Amino acid sequence: MSSFYLLKTEASAYSFADLQRDKVTVWDGVSNPVAVKNLRGMKPGDKLVIYETGDRKSAVGTASVVSVDASDPKNPAVEIKAGKPLPKPITLGEIKSKKLFADSPLVRIGRLSVVPLTEAQYKFLAGD
Repeated sequence: MSSFYLLKTEASAYSFADLQRDKVTVWDGVSNPVAVKNLRGMKPGDKLVIYETGDRKSAVGTASVVSVDASDPKNPAVEIKAGKPLPKPITLGEIKSKKLFADSPLVRIGRLSVVPLTEAQYKFLAGD
């Protein structure tokens, strides 16, 4: 059974377009303890939504977990594979307006860079 997560990235540092170009990358360097715990909990096949912060503040694409190396508990390295761009970016304002996200850490804990999603939240964002 897949789990679902949203990964935040600063587009000027590493955008979804960069991920599409690279096809696969290692998602690491996360320092927030809750975000690190979420990374450690990932498994191959988990489904991801990529969210660009900064000027965009939008969910922009999908990805999936290829592998997880949690041998360093403070800095797990999660290899992810690019999926496809969303038909149109979904802004934070749109997300906040949906009752579906009322209890989501995405809305409640703005600084959290790795956010668990419910299947319904993932389907809304990914357009599945």
